[in-house]
Amino acid sequence: MTEDYESSIHAWRADRLAALGAEDGWLNLTDRVEIAPGRYSVGRSDENDLVISAGPERLGVLELAADGRAQLDAGAGPEPFAPVPDNPPRLKTGTLLLEMTQVESQFALRVRDIVHPRRTGFSGLDYFPVDPGWRIEAAWRRLPEERDLGIDLVTGASDKVRVTHEARFTHDGHEIRLIPTHWKSGKPMIVIRDWTAGRETYGAARFLFGEEAGARVVLDFNKAFSPPCAFTEFAVCPLPPPQNVMPFEIRAGEKAPRG
Repeated sequence: MTEDYESSIHAWRADRLAALGAEDGWLNLTDRVEIAPGRYSVGRSDENDLVISAGPERLGVLELAADGRAQLDAGAGPEPFAPVPDNPPRLKTGTLLLEMTQVESQFALRVRDIVHPRRTGFSGLDYFPVDPGWRIEAAWRRLPEERDLGIDLVTGASDKVRVTHEARFTHDGHEIRLIPTHWKSGKPMIVIRDWTAGRETYGAARFLFGEEAGARVVLDFNKAFSPPCAFTEFAVCPLPPPQNVMPFEIRAGEKAPRG
């Protein structure tokens, strides 16, 4: 193990913890309310059309168009939810960060409380020891034909994604072909599960970003991490497709959240 490599993993872990506790991290969600296009009063009071658990008694009036465009009038005129790369459209109002999410045709208002105490009180993350042997350079193959793939979600619903590539490697006599089901910031995201799931790692899945390098892709399982739904009931996470469930332990990366 080189000191530079181990240092890079510890730096990645620090960035991971900072992102988790950021304003748009996963420690401050308070609500996820499914809605249809229309006009709604929003706030903590039961008199609102959409009742949320954070913010003022009456936050304002939310309008959602059929194409997903949303705006909120909190008393000073309508403000649009702004597009954000790799994230749902959002709007910051007071101490709340509102997001308009969509899974298939279902829209949902997601609410983050920027001053939520869990955001600053989180006790941290646990990891397996750094193991350079789990930094794998896999073959990176574009599929002969792109295809749509149905995937299950932790909520019991389903979604459809476009599959274009697969990563191939062998381990312990097993030929593995992992498919990325999502892309973020230009990087393939692979939803995985292994024999540590439910015992040492989060039971539903872990996420892993690949680093493309021509005909190869680096899969560093020391950077495998728990999905958002491991930290909040208000996230909707994909489950791994069957071929991404591996028949061995991967004792590398992030363990299940404490508690």
